[in-house]
Amino acid sequence: MTQPRLIHDIAHARAGDKGNTSNVSVWAYDATDYPLLKQQLTAERIKQAFPKLFTGTVTRYEMDALHGLNFVLLDALEGGVNTSLNLDSHGKSFSYLILGLPIEP
Repeated sequence: MTQPRLIHDIAHARAGDKGNTSNVSVWAYDATDYPLLKQQLTAERIKQAFPKLFTGTVTRYEMDALHGLNFVLLDALEGGVNTSLNLDSHGKSFSYLILGLPIEP
């Protein structure tokens, strides 16, 4: 049995935050993988994969010239750094969660 491919296999990511909003950018390592990333990594998929984590709106912005996708996750940080008791109040682990999603060839 073949191991499933993960988004991690074709892309890397960075996460940031401002208040109660998290921002995750996902960048294809190779431009030839960007169409697959763009097709399979949608805002709806992220929302469905983590419904209890991302309770607000998830918006995707496409950066075709840079082969990247930027996701803005509203109401994702339990109030933000100053009010949340969450261990990851900045949402840095969100990029790893997204990179761990499987992709179909």
